[in-house]
Amino acid sequence: MRVEADATTDVTMTVNGREVTLAVSPRTTLSDVLRDRLGLTGTHVGCEHGVCGMCTVLLDGEAVRACLLFAVQCEGAALTTVEGLGSADDQHPLQQAFSHHHGLQCGFCTPGMLMSAYDLLAGGTYAQESLPEDMSGVLCRCTGYRGILAAVADVAREHPDGVPPPRAAVPPALTGRLGNVSGVASQTTSVRSATRSIPEITVPSGPPTATVDVRRELTAGVDDVWAVLADMDRLAACLPGAEMTEDLGDDRYRGRAVVALGPVSLRFEGLAHVVEHDPSTHRMRVLAQGADRGGSSTQAVIRLAADANDGGGTTLTADADVHLTGRVAQFGRALAGDVSRRLFEQFADAVDEAAHTGRAPTRTTSPLRLALAALLARLRRLLGQRPS
Repeated sequence: MRVEADATTDVTMTVNGREVTLAVSPRTTLSDVLRDRLGLTGTHVGCEHGVCGMCTVLLDGEAVRACLLFAVQCEGAALTTVEGLGSADDQHPLQQAFSHHHGLQCGFCTPGMLMSAYDLLAGGTYAQESLPEDMSGVLCRCTGYRGILAAVADVAREHPDGVPPPRAAVPPALTGRLGNVSGVASQTTSVRSATRSIPEITVPSGPPTATVDVRRELTAGVDDVWAVLADMDRLAACLPGAEMTEDLGDDRYRGRAVVALGPVSLRFEGLAHVVEHDPSTHRMRVLAQGADRGGSSTQAVIRLAADANDGGGTTLTADADVHLTGRVAQFGRALAGDVSRRLFEQFADAVDEAAHTGRAPTRTTSPLRLALAALLARLRRLLGQRPS
């Protein structure tokens, strides 16, 4: 299979007992997918060279370094992370032993230690005399290993016929920065894919990176504006830098978008699902997610409302909760919010034009100019706040 440098490909794998399909770039590592896309942050990343062992997970029952594997190599594989080993209410014997022997201090190496220990005991190669060497593949800076080795030896004695299998199946979150991964199922809003080839779209319920709440007075009538919002081809054409590439059916769409922030240009491939579309109230709600080949990802809940105003025109309201991870999140909440607001303002102007003409808008907005305009506006506000 050949994948272009700026494209993504779908990868299906089973993570902690649940099958998930993700659109990933060929160079995205398994550790980044587990942490940033699935919210399974128990897989820690230390050296990113396969030396420290912090990112150890089980791939088809064998221990591997998640930082050394590309996600595309895991097509059809079964993965178990530390979240799948056991839960707070039903701990695995290894977790209980680590707690009993205080085999942790800062805890950063603990997930890697647990998964490495499970691999050792499940593989039937445990020997007391070689235990220190067998566990040396995961580095610890705190404990001197005494509590860790005692915990592993204790479990080996208690279960001479083999360590019990992993106990927890944690649903993937398709997002980063979730606080309680074991409760992902109740913390997310999810839409199941109608077919295996379409990944589910899931948006976290935690605090968004940026929120957008824009009201724009349009000169076109509300029925004409709603006709644009009801036409996904014209609607997508109104978004700066966006393009719809495929209608997947069942109100699901595939597309791409280009976002430029200064010298950084991001090309997102993603999905959108219209989960609410009410012609009687002129309201719609869309779930969207996208991923860039460099590891940036975004998820959003977008709500649009069109209301007739006293002048015969339309008040278009757009509000969104935007969640960012990866490089794009490094620009900070304030700038992300400014860019998002600028984007929706340009979107509203394009909708007004399309409503008047009955066609897709003729004007396009450069993503770079959009970002620079947001930067300049923010600088002006900051300078205006300085004491004289």
